Amino acid sequence: MHIILTHEQADFDALASLLGAYLINEHYVPVLPRRINRNASAFLTLYGVELPFVDPRDLPNQKVLSAILVDTQSSVSIKGMGSHTRIQVIDHHPIKPDIPRDWDVTIADVGATTTILTERLRDTDTALSSIQATLLLLGIYEDTGSLTYTRTTPRDLQASAYLLDQGAELGIANNFLNHPLSHKQQGLYDRLLENADHLHINGFTVIIGCGEAGDMQEELSSIAHKIRDLLDPDAIFLLIKTTGGVQMIARSTCDNIDVAAILREFGGGGHERAAAGLLREQSVDDICGQLIDLLPQHITPSITVSQIMSGLPQVLTPEDSVEDADQQMKRYGYEGFPVAENNKLVGLLNRRSVDRAISHNLNLSVGSIMEVGKYSVHPEDSVELLKDVVIESGWGQIPVIDPQTEEIIGIVTRTDLLKTLPPQKKIPGYQNLASRLEAALPGDRLILLRSIANVAREQHIALYIVGGFVRDLLLDRPSIDFDLVVEGDAIGLAEALSTNYGGRVTSHTKFGTAKWHLPDSLSGEAGIDETGLLYIDLVTARREFYQHPSALPTVERGSIKLDLHRRDFTINTLALRLDGHHYGELHDYWGGLQDLNNRTIRVLHSLSFVDDPTRMLRAVRFEKRFDFTIEPRTLELLLEARDMMDQVSGDRIRHELDSILVEQRVHKILSRLDEFELLATIHKNLQWDEWLYSRFSSIHTSLPGDEWELAHYESARMFRTDVLYIIWLMRLSKNQAKDVIKRLKLPVKLANAVTSACELWSLLPTLHGSRPSVIVSELETYPPIARYAIYLAVSSEKSQQLLDKYARIWRNIDTSITGDDLKSLGLPPSPAYRYILKSLRTSWLDGEISTTEQEARLLDQLIESLDNVNL
Repeated sequence: MHIILTHEQADFDALASLLGAYLINEHYVPVLPRRINRNASAFLTLYGVELPFVDPRDLPNQKVLSAILVDTQSSVSIKGMGSHTRIQVIDHHPIKPDIPRDWDVTIADVGATTTILTERLRDTDTALSSIQATLLLLGIYEDTGSLTYTRTTPRDLQASAYLLDQGAELGIANNFLNHPLSHKQQGLYDRLLENADHLHINGFTVIIGCGEAGDMQEELSSIAHKIRDLLDPDAIFLLIKTTGGVQMIARSTCDNIDVAAILREFGGGGHERAAAGLLREQSVDDICGQLIDLLPQHITPSITVSQIMSGLPQVLTPEDSVEDADQQMKRYGYEGFPVAENNKLVGLLNRRSVDRAISHNLNLSVGSIMEVGKYSVHPEDSVELLKDVVIESGWGQIPVIDPQTEEIIGIVTRTDLLKTLPPQKKIPGYQNLASRLEAALPGDRLILLRSIANVAREQHIALYIVGGFVRDLLLDRPSIDFDLVVEGDAIGLAEALSTNYGGRVTSHTKFGTAKWHLPDSLSGEAGIDETGLLYIDLVTARREFYQHPSALPTVERGSIKLDLHRRDFTINTLALRLDGHHYGELHDYWGGLQDLNNRTIRVLHSLSFVDDPTRMLRAVRFEKRFDFTIEPRTLELLLEARDMMDQVSGDRIRHELDSILVEQRVHKILSRLDEFELLATIHKNLQWDEWLYSRFSSIHTSLPGDEWELAHYESARMFRTDVLYIIWLMRLSKNQAKDVIKRLKLPVKLANAVTSACELWSLLPTLHGSRPSVIVSELETYPPIARYAIYLAVSSEKSQQLLDKYARIWRNIDTSITGDDLKSLGLPPSPAYRYILKSLRTSWLDGEISTTEQEARLLDQLIESLDNVNL
């Protein structure tokens, strides 16, 4: 008998290698291990009937003449094996030093053992079923992180491409690669996270997690992968107490940390990126202490800052003028200078901020436009630590500080850093959000997005979803509204979409924008323009600059990176690429992901609020919507730029206020704006106080019943903004309100409602105790929206009852007699009609009549008295 074996606790690479070896050697029996990872076991449950695997209990009682070991170099005990059994090894792990010399060993430096076997299948042109190809693909994808781990080789990519050509199903693979943890695994995962220690060793982040698995029989490697993906360290070590001893699991994400070498110190093994071991005689605490002592011996910086920095840097002070800084930059050709006060670092001045200040003719000091912060490194720090500082700060130049004197002794640039990094280095914070994107969008939107992405790929055009959609997706607050940016020709893409799927295109060549009006076959809820047609907006990536402070920007075509840099805050600079194999890639050029994780609102440059003062309103809106914090330097720049609000048009300010008024936490946003004196900066009469805070925090502005005569509001958003504007301004005098209306350029109907509400607010208390006819006579002259806003806001129960009774009862009371009835009685049309009908209605309202018989008698009396009435 000839068999194929793999390691216990088999993953997809192990199972796929069993299959690959069988397909090459069909007279061999592929024997399943006793323990299989849960996601691989789930795959076998669904598709095992199509696969050739044999349970070891079903093997015949025969002598094993030869065995192929795949994805392992340790022989498995199977009845029938012995010294007579010839052993062949096919593996991608480094060869073990104690492997028997008579074994036939094939080792290849690839990401997965499955790759070696797939290459042989390709070379022999072996036919594969779709499920076989999918399992082989899973073997490669799981061990290479879907081809993203740095140990991935071109051979892995080529093998994967071959399997896709053979019918491998990516949808099936995705389901099993992202398999959820079981209840017990989740519990251990939570305990390990809770007890995780974060160590910083020579510029690398290492996480050690300790926990107890109890009697859990499920595999542990999935937990290590989940924690690694969540925390993204340079290396992770899990020490888990099991019934058989302490299980050590190690994973590395960088070339500088060889976890296999570290675990060999404990009797374990593996390869440089993934290793494991089992210690039976020691406690978790003892092993953890030994590991901590051992790590610095294995983790050493390959390059230090002192080897790449430039010494004797030019240093500015906060008091230096921007003009002097400009001259220094031109003289020495530097893009940025450290700024020091009393020889201590306080910030960095970059070329871009200087150019903006000069172009705006702003007579400012260096301290006003510098990037405030104390980001620095020491000469002996590693380039890995330098990389982290560059990413965290966003600075292109990092000052080097003497650790003893704390004086600036050098500077190291982003370019210096990049020269030290290998081109294949994994980008920190890189993520692929394809699965999250697809879970967030409803079916019709997803089909539409994929259709656009497919055409973009065919046209060799880079397509991105940008801004708020990506931000909200990462915050688990997904939206269905997305902005699409094209790095290339947006109009050309729109025309290609129209050719492929139908519909029509309108475009603006000057701005590089296009609107694709969808055909019925693709119409979802993408957007509705004023003509009622469904459409998608496509925008060419662009850069922009401002001719003067608060001006509308001048736009030029640019890259996606420049397009994102023109946005307001770092958290809005995230983009998802959609075309081809880039589908789902997260692009983060400006530190947006880190600020999102740190719950921070940060502008991209020091003149951001000068360029567009309305960003001050947005900063506060986002801060309170997400419960974030405006970081100190951004807040400092905001407060310095408040006076720039005077130069902004009322239309633009009102647009921002409209967005604020529909926020759930509008009361907190306006309170914060008042705290920063931004409301008073917009207009001195734009007040805020506890009374308004109480109303705005408690009022529910959903559309009311028909009795309030507000059915003409088709948009709940517009209804809410109108109500809140009225409540905000109705306690002002009419003239004060008119001044605010003029500043904000409120629409005519809303302006009339506001001034009417100001009048009614003062009048209402005087109506208490009045006859219904008097109340109706007054209230019916005011717009319904003004009456309803006051009803919501007024604290007087009498006033509320009065307004409610008017809406529900009094306004509906009318005479049964009409003008036609008067005409039939022989009365010629005249002002007498109005007098009679009003008198009749007044009597109905005040309860003087309550039946049509009484109404008829009163009508006779009124007609008889006409001669005595001065009409």
